[in-house]
Amino acid sequence: LVWLLVLSLAWLGPALGDEDKDEEVVEEKEKEKKEDEVLSDEIKEEDNVLVLHEHNFARALSEHQLLLVEFYAPWCGHCQQLAPAFAQAATELRNESSPARLGKVDATAQTALATEFGITSYPTLKLFRDGNRTHPLAYTGRMDSQGIVRWMQRRAGPSATLLQDTDTATAFVSSQDLVVVGFFKDLRGEAAQAYLEVAAEMMDMTFGVAEAAELFQAYGLSADTVCLFKKFDERQTNFPVDPARGLDTAELTKLLRVHSLQLVMEFTNEVQPVPSPVTVPQGPWLPCPHPPPPPQTSNQIFGAKIPHHMLLFLNKSSSEQLSLRDGFRAAASGFRGEVRWPHGRDMEGGCGTPQAQHPPFPAQVLFVVVDVTGHGADVLPFFGMTPADAPTLRLVKMENNRKYQMEQDNFSDSAIRTFIQAVLDGKVKPHLLSAEPPEDWDTRPVKVLVGKTFEQVAFDETKNVFVKFYAPWCPHCQAMAAAWEELAERYKDREDIVIAEMDSTANELENITIHGFPTLHYFPAGPGRKMVEYKSTRDVETFSKFLDNGGTLPVEPPVGEVREQPPFPGQSPAPAGQGDGSCRM
Repeated sequence: LVWLLVLSLAWLGPALGDEDKDEEVVEEKEKEKKEDEVLSDEIKEEDNVLVLHEHNFARALSEHQLLLVEFYAPWCGHCQQLAPAFAQAATELRNESSPARLGKVDATAQTALATEFGITSYPTLKLFRDGNRTHPLAYTGRMDSQGIVRWMQRRAGPSATLLQDTDTATAFVSSQDLVVVGFFKDLRGEAAQAYLEVAAEMMDMTFGVAEAAELFQAYGLSADTVCLFKKFDERQTNFPVDPARGLDTAELTKLLRVHSLQLVMEFTNEVQPVPSPVTVPQGPWLPCPHPPPPPQTSNQIFGAKIPHHMLLFLNKSSSEQLSLRDGFRAAASGFRGEVRWPHGRDMEGGCGTPQAQHPPFPAQVLFVVVDVTGHGADVLPFFGMTPADAPTLRLVKMENNRKYQMEQDNFSDSAIRTFIQAVLDGKVKPHLLSAEPPEDWDTRPVKVLVGKTFEQVAFDETKNVFVKFYAPWCPHCQAMAAAWEELAERYKDREDIVIAEMDSTANELENITIHGFPTLHYFPAGPGRKMVEYKSTRDVETFSKFLDNGGTLPVEPPVGEVREQPPFPGQSPAPAGQGDGSCRM
């Protein structure tokens, strides 16, 4: 039996060895095949998206007139979320035989391309036109399939429809609730080209362009003018082109954004006459980021970048409260902003006695009605309000999130105008939120501050006070909570050091504005009301060194290092502007 076993092994041994060698050969061939695929300039596709790397990138640029490339990381959650929409957009563009194509680059594997194009966050989308590799255009559209398709279509074709006669112009103007038409004597001139640039960027509006003399005559125009036609409010707003200054693209974009809004906006889920803007900005008085998605009109409200928002909170189920909208609307017209015409005619446009040249007067205040029983209920906590507080008025200064309140609500148009003007003139103090201090606020290692108690604790001249300003919903705040508790435990017996925290969503301070969470400020002992912002690593040991050194900041790590590796598998890097691990307001 032993002999048979030895003989069997003698026979089988070479065969087993050959099998191992065969497996090694197969693995080696597969490896070589993959290497050949990477080294080749062949362009493969996944769901109609070109799969690009450093060896086929140049070929892709040469073969496609318009190429939108997504630089992504496989572990990035935002990239994974975008992938289906990106693929759908690629399919739609290909099905319509568009010259525009979509491609993708794994920026973590193709580091040379990532470095060449300055990729520091994911996903980053760049448009390459006519094979130009040195000046790609940053993508500015919505991150959904429809937004991507429309953005690419605007760049693949004319950004504005050419209107050649009165019939086509009339049909175009009446085709939608809001359209823009540029009237130019020379479509090849600088002003017309600037207008077309604006049209290419403002994906949410429909643009036309005209140079026929009969159209100038039909609309009572004698000089280059951009006209905004709408089926609400004043129906038509003209923006004459200043012959001396020309047409400024940023200025025109701002004017169109402002005047495309209704005089009084309603904060609701319903779609208003104007489609939502290209970008989806984060509104300071809009909950962020975990409550339900923003309603349709919030995109317009915050996208217009109007510096003040005047809000009327009411219960729409009450007819008495609904009637308050009349006075609110009457007050709104005085703060809409105006266009000062370089020619003698006003809203109708045209020529007359020349007047002094003036830039447009920007809108100062946007008027918004908020239904406290509808979607507006979500924003009430930001104002420290409940539905029972309606009807009431608040003015928000968007720059620093300051809120202003009448001493006693008066809903007449004259009272509203007087109140707003007083705020603009700096004659009204902001209304600051403050929660009530917990009974045990100073008995725990981490002292709990509120608006009412902040001054006496933070500016105690005998204490060095280290404060964490946080938001309860912020994941970055939640992640560092344990470290903050451990730090407080470590210093709880130090009479000269206080570790504290304040919920900045429920408490506000007159001279300190918090823009992101968590924000850490150190208030050193002594006179002078000094404050130092902590910007270094958020761990117990670094916090301790900072405190032991009397508020001296350790050397900060290079920003680039923060984004090169994911914090843990599956987590995407912080969006642009959040490389410090913060939630922005």
